Amino acid sequence: MSNRKISPTPYPEVNVVLKELLSQVQEILGYQFAGRYLYGSLAYGGFDSDSDIDYVVVTTEEPSEGSFSRLQAMHTRLAALDIWCATQMEGSYIPLHALQQYDPARALYLHIDRGREEHLHRMLIDDARLSRAWWGGWVFLRAVLWENGIVLAGPDPRTIIEHVSPDELKQANLATLKEWFRPLLDHPGELANCGYQSYYVLTLCRILYTLEHGAIVSKQVAAYWAQKKLGDPWTDLIERACAGRHNPDTKAQAVDVSGTMDFIRYTLEISQCADPK
Repeated sequence: MSNRKISPTPYPEVNVVLKELLSQVQEILGYQFAGRYLYGSLAYGGFDSDSDIDYVVVTTEEPSEGSFSRLQAMHTRLAALDIWCATQMEGSYIPLHALQQYDPARALYLHIDRGREEHLHRMLIDDARLSRAWWGGWVFLRAVLWENGIVLAGPDPRTIIEHVSPDELKQANLATLKEWFRPLLDHPGELANCGYQSYYVLTLCRILYTLEHGAIVSKQVAAYWAQKKLGDPWTDLIERACAGRHNPDTKAQAVDVSGTMDFIRYTLEISQCADPK
């Protein structure tokens, strides 16, 4: 197993937190530690001070209850660091067998969301393709790790997981639309603040991009592409979503809530042409 000595990102403070977390995770997990990787915007571009620092720790087996407690204590200590990105860490601890192939009998894994008050918890994998932790689900995570994953420790992801085909990406996004976005039409309460409302708009841009190109790009790239591709009436909605993600706790404007609902309907309609079923 190798550790990367070169700074993994262009952001010195991010590297400080990543190094500290890696050292402590390796100490806590011991022989159960198999690797640690960055994905998300640090891997495929578009990272800024409002982005998550997405990572996955691959383990050889399910972490013990003792390891769970020690990992939680570690996350509490790290979140208290006087560094802006210390509370932006969002990570999962996934056994290698689960990363390689979905097993409904072993569908729990450890996850922690970003935020100073967040706690490590066990998250259920609902099916082979879809998990609320990532749009596009398990397929998305594997695809980004294979294509752009940044190795902090462990083997190259391409040596431990299989390549994800464009068709698999498209099918995963279709599943996300049906299982995640369609219910929002009946329960739009999640769109009340700019954080979620803008996230949903930008994620729809990424879904549309993937359905057309069979590839994953950053929020910024997908938003720019969608504005050029779709034009009115979506251009202004997408522009405001790009700004809104920087003010996540503010109330979303009524025009943006209704516009997001319309954008969901539009994307669902477009997706019918992309779904061979």
